[in-house]
Amino acid sequence: MSQRTESLPTFSIELFPPKDELGETRLWLAVDQLALLNPDFVSVTYGAGGSTRDRTIKIAAHLTAHTGIPTVAHLTCVGSTQEELEEILDQYQKAKISTILALRGDPAGGPSAPWVSTPGGFDHADQLVNLAAKRGDFTIGVGAFPDGHPASHGDFTKDIATLLRKEELGATFATTQFFFEIDAYKRLMAALAQAGSHLQIFAGVLPITNVKQLARMAELGGTPFPSRLADRFDAVASDEAAVVELGIEIASELCVQLISEGVSGIHFYTMNKASATEAIVKNAGLR
Repeated sequence: MSQRTESLPTFSIELFPPKDELGETRLWLAVDQLALLNPDFVSVTYGAGGSTRDRTIKIAAHLTAHTGIPTVAHLTCVGSTQEELEEILDQYQKAKISTILALRGDPAGGPSAPWVSTPGGFDHADQLVNLAAKRGDFTIGVGAFPDGHPASHGDFTKDIATLLRKEELGATFATTQFFFEIDAYKRLMAALAQAGSHLQIFAGVLPITNVKQLARMAELGGTPFPSRLADRFDAVASDEAAVVELGIEIASELCVQLISEGVSGIHFYTMNKASATEAIVKNAGLR
């Protein structure tokens, strides 16, 4: 992965494969706009239940071949046998994608749905890390959860132990789920430091661009949305432009706090939109 400079963290973006041609047009417009900022890397997700796996491979390969931006491709346990996962890793290698993000992934019904095992497949991300480390010369990243992983039901010590296990198996960096309070990030970093971890941590930031996103916070990884921020959005809920501006302001403030804490990198969950992320990156002095 890219290394932060003495004074400036890395800046990266996450994209998701669109469901139709219109969505794909929007995706590449966003890529063109964000590429001008020279992000250190871009990651490409799967949909819930592995539903966009083939498009993930296609888009990640296209990004690598045509933009020159280092690409991180997601790899999840959902709906794939070990043999299929090995084939995906081989496809990534052929596309010259050398960095993957190994995640359990969400079930087809979404993050809160019961986990369904795939016969001949894996149930945990550490199994993916182990497979990728043995299958090829990959740089391997994993997920981290400042507010706790939903499956651990508040057992933060278990979350840290899981991260350390993945590091032992070959992971070298982690990208966090988005969060909204700097204290959550500081707690994660302190726990990893105390355990002697060397994982490079990229902090996930989600620019809020519409109020409907707030209603899904609990579903998307169990990330709590602070009431003090919810009240601010409620006050401008009827003004779409004001909501976007407030989202940019709040995310910019968080980025400045992260930079002051010496964060290695900031990873933006762009929702395939460029303008808010571009404004935050410039406000925070990342570019």
